Amino acid sequence: MSSTENLRQTPINSEIVNKILKENNISDLSLSSIREIKKLVDDIEKTSGQKFVRMEMGIPGLPASQVGIDAEIKALNNGVASIYPDIYGIQPLKQETARFVKLFLNIDVSPESCFPTTGSTMGSFAAFLILARFHQQKNTILLINPGFPVHYQQLRILDIKTESFDVYEFRGDKLKAKLESYFEKGNIAGVLYSNPNNPAWICFTENELKIIGELCSKYDVIPIEDLAYFAMDFRKDLSKPGQPPFQSTVAKYTEHYILTISSSKAFSYAGQRIAMLVLSDELYSRKYENLKKYYLTDCFGHALVYGNLYAISAGITHSTQYALTEMFKAVNEGRYNFVEEVREYGEKAKIMKELFIKNGFKIVYDKDEDEPIADGFYFTISYPGLNSAELLKELLYYGISAISLRITESERIEGIRSCVSLVKREQFKDLEERLSQFRADHPV
Repeated sequence: MSSTENLRQTPINSEIVNKILKENNISDLSLSSIREIKKLVDDIEKTSGQKFVRMEMGIPGLPASQVGIDAEIKALNNGVASIYPDIYGIQPLKQETARFVKLFLNIDVSPESCFPTTGSTMGSFAAFLILARFHQQKNTILLINPGFPVHYQQLRILDIKTESFDVYEFRGDKLKAKLESYFEKGNIAGVLYSNPNNPAWICFTENELKIIGELCSKYDVIPIEDLAYFAMDFRKDLSKPGQPPFQSTVAKYTEHYILTISSSKAFSYAGQRIAMLVLSDELYSRKYENLKKYYLTDCFGHALVYGNLYAISAGITHSTQYALTEMFKAVNEGRYNFVEEVREYGEKAKIMKELFIKNGFKIVYDKDEDEPIADGFYFTISYPGLNSAELLKELLYYGISAISLRITESERIEGIRSCVSLVKREQFKDLEERLSQFRADHPV
């Protein structure tokens, strides 16, 4: 492949790209973080005056829920800013969360097992802390890859042992033997995955979730199910409260689970940092003797809330709790169809994937067992003859940005992750033209 040594006529001046790559001290784009890629592209846009088709950041591309904004303003005007919120959350939010879980997951939990966190990342952080301590023999978190890079960062700074595998070759019934090979060693405390998946947008099938749940019960492993993209498998209509089909969840198949439910994508409320940490009632009340080494109690839920959540953040922003309460209440009562609002992501992904495929690209994580993956917030692509570092670099000259799958712990080193959220429909023409030129310049 011809590369950057010779200046070429590309949509973005290649000399500018080369110069800014050097200034940012980036030698291998496949190892660069999302924020590093963002700064790099910011610099190129500023210097070149040309707008990129930006697919590196997983930021909501839709306005925040007005229901939440109005409720938060009302709460602030009512004086909540001067009052410490309770660690365990305001009661209306806990009640509406339990309703939401029942209506959209068809799972029964009590309000007492639902807790607000400053985004789902705080929820996972608190969960990792307790899972590394609740059992004397269990000190390791198993990660089903690819996954959210910040989770790996959290585990590193907490110095918690990890094991992991890329799920690409272990879909369907193959998942059982793979998981059991880790669980049977006796050191796995918890298993983490996202569903739908960031970055691959794969969705575990009911068969796969049943495998995960039943094995977790057999080996006393706690699943942490990250539902950041709640109800965004648009192949099914998951928007009707209390009516099937429901959001798929491991909670149907095991009595002990932790769910993280974010407002960032479903309600486009990312800037206010509010999510819910939901435990099964059975796990909340379960007692583990080893917890007394670190907490004043042997009760799992009590230790999680008054030990970890209290230590990390002494209460979650009061006004945002009222915002999420009203958003949940509106969807629970059928007054607000949040799924319909975010369906735009799936519609854009369908068009964008077709443009990439038309121009020689391939979808990397392409199926859920035998079914093509859904169109949604992310998709993964590769191009013949280029690894992820080469592909990311080449795309910069054509005004297209993404991130490498390497930083998500994927073994598909040729792949990159594309996020559709910030790409405007009016940019599709530019994208098509740039991809067409890219293919002409990189014949297969």
